[in-house]
Amino acid sequence: MTTPAQAPSAHETGKKQNRFVRWHRRVLGFCMVIFALEIGIFLTVFPWLANWDQSWVPVHSPRFAAVWVSPYFRAALSGLGLLNIWIAAVELISQLKSIFAPK
Repeated sequence: MTTPAQAPSAHETGKKQNRFVRWHRRVLGFCMVIFALEIGIFLTVFPWLANWDQSWVPVHSPRFAAVWVSPYFRAALSGLGLLNIWIAAVELISQLKSIFAPK
C-alpha cells in the first residue's frame, strides 16, 4: 500500500517563498538596470543630435524655444543621463554581488 503524501512543512514553505522573493528582487533589479541604462544613454546623447532642434517643442512654444536650444539645458539633461548611467552601474554591481556572494 502507498502512504499518503505529507504536506510540506512550514519550514519548506517559508524556504520556497524566500527563494521566490529573492529571485523576484533580482529580476526587478536587472530590469531597473536596463531601464536606467537606456534612459541614461538617451538623455546623454540625444540633446546633442540634430533631431533635438527639429522637435515639436520649439515650434509650438516660442517662449520655451530659447531654453530648449540652450546648451546649458542640454548639458543639464546630459548630466541627468550620466546620473542614470551611474545608478545603473551601482545597481548592477549590487545585483552581481548578491548573486556571487558566498552563502
